Amino acid sequence: MDFLGLKTLTLIKDTVKLVKHKHNIDLDPDNFPLDDEKTYELFQRGDTVGIFQYESAGMQKYMKELKPTVFADLIAMNALYRPGPMEYIPSFVRRKHGEEEIEYDLPAMEEYLKETYGITVYQEQVMLLSQKLAGFTKGEADVLRKAMGKKQKAVLDKMKPQFVAQAAEKGHDPEKLEKIWKDWEAFASYAFNKSHSTCYAWIAYQTAYLKAHYPAEYMAAVLSNNMSDIKQVTFFMDECKRMGLTVLGPDVNESFHKFTVNDQGAIRFGMGAVKGVGSSAVATIVEHRKDGKYKSVFDLAKRIDLRSANKKAFENLALAGGFDSFDTHRAQYLHDDGDGVMFIEKVLRYAAKYQETQNSSQVSLFGDASEVQIPEPEVPPCEEWGTMKKLKQEREVVGVYISGHPLDDFKIEMKSFTNCKVSHFNHLEDFINKEMCFGGVVSDVQHRESKAGKGWAIFTVEDYEDSYDFKIFGEEYLKWRHFLVPNSFIYGRVFVKEGWTNRETGKKGEPRLQYNSIQLLHDVMETHGKKLTITMPLADLKEGKIDSLKDLVKTHKGEKQLFFVVYENDEKIHLTMPSRKHKINISKELLDELEREQFHYKLN
Repeated sequence: MDFLGLKTLTLIKDTVKLVKHKHNIDLDPDNFPLDDEKTYELFQRGDTVGIFQYESAGMQKYMKELKPTVFADLIAMNALYRPGPMEYIPSFVRRKHGEEEIEYDLPAMEEYLKETYGITVYQEQVMLLSQKLAGFTKGEADVLRKAMGKKQKAVLDKMKPQFVAQAAEKGHDPEKLEKIWKDWEAFASYAFNKSHSTCYAWIAYQTAYLKAHYPAEYMAAVLSNNMSDIKQVTFFMDECKRMGLTVLGPDVNESFHKFTVNDQGAIRFGMGAVKGVGSSAVATIVEHRKDGKYKSVFDLAKRIDLRSANKKAFENLALAGGFDSFDTHRAQYLHDDGDGVMFIEKVLRYAAKYQETQNSSQVSLFGDASEVQIPEPEVPPCEEWGTMKKLKQEREVVGVYISGHPLDDFKIEMKSFTNCKVSHFNHLEDFINKEMCFGGVVSDVQHRESKAGKGWAIFTVEDYEDSYDFKIFGEEYLKWRHFLVPNSFIYGRVFVKEGWTNRETGKKGEPRLQYNSIQLLHDVMETHGKKLTITMPLADLKEGKIDSLKDLVKTHKGEKQLFFVVYENDEKIHLTMPSRKHKINISKELLDELEREQFHYKLN
């Protein structure tokens, strides 16, 4: 037996638990209806990120083209999406949509090939057809399957005369039989069994059903099952944003160990995702929360078992935003009033003292426990951290930015003036003789000196998805080094040159980067935003829309050029018009307003 450790089964189980906890609905994945419209719509949109076996970019593309409507489509695609049979997918798609005629070599083959639109996809189809056409026994059909699966040419050659002779006796055309056998021999190199594909398609269908009907609970389970892989967490958090789901940081009043869904339908980070916060600390916080939500950090510290949650756990929870729901900001927890003791430590000392006196307080003669009043330490007044510091601390204890991203202030610049992501620098061979424009935050810099005494540097730039280590030398280093400062936001334009050719071996080296410019992202709009083009469909040229556009243009007068593009797709009209009367000041405020009013624009 072949046992596969499928974490997808855990994912399904976790989603079912979350749905029960949140909606008090008992789901039975084994009885999901196989004709669910919402589930097929999800496949048809190619909305399959996080769906077992169907989440690759290629599979998403084919799902959009195929637009599956029945379970058999999913089984077939699972079997076809592999090297070899992949070449049949375009034909499979065309046949489903009636764009290509479905042909059968023999009319008798329709019974078993109808569900795959006349294309042989499974070993089972060959087994059944060999029995139907040539009267093979079940045993002989199984020998044929094994010979195909294991590419045993000698066995296949031996069985061919038997197949042709017996099928001809049943009145089938020998020429057609020769063709069928030839096709089957080619098919042998990728034959797939339907039972295997069906099981996988069924698990995929269950996950898709959950994603279609309970998106927040499903994505919370996906995130929980990838908690140990920060890159995956970041990837699935982006998918949540695309789906319109809010992902909130950990909170001591709402979070559990894993990711969950709160009463507002937002996904809440699990406290278990925070470094230094062990399962025992999470358990005591969740256990004592049953008596009511925590009102303050003092209330929390007094009620929980302090042996399970140490100073590090409290500190990291504060940095991750776990205490943000209290009337205290993150900087205050780590503030030192000059006595060498952080506020969070004072909270823990206070709580330990409180619990000690509660446990040892004597019962009075009248049977009442004497209530001991210990004053709470004062919350120190101090300035809040800036966004960058807050996000950096967040990332240190969780591994990802939760409440935002350092580049969020430069979304427009990143969208309008970059033509690549930093991850593309890992494949420079694809960009030879092209200029790559990138933006990001400098997360690390190492200034170095060569043996000849010349300065150079390695600097790491991060964007929304990845990071890359750049190297810069010579004149370029001297020219741009003042921009290479940790936590600075930079915009770079580099030209990719072919690598040097080794004279002895004739081999080409790695592609080289020529730095054309480096500047701060803050200045990009001013230096590169020369003109603004507003694009409008002809149907939008209505009085109200024109009036609001006029008001925007008047409010943001400036020196930059303004263009309009009006288009109509059916008639293929595309008209570009410069504004002779108005020039404009391109600013974030203007672009935000254009987006609010749903005007499409382009900067260059």
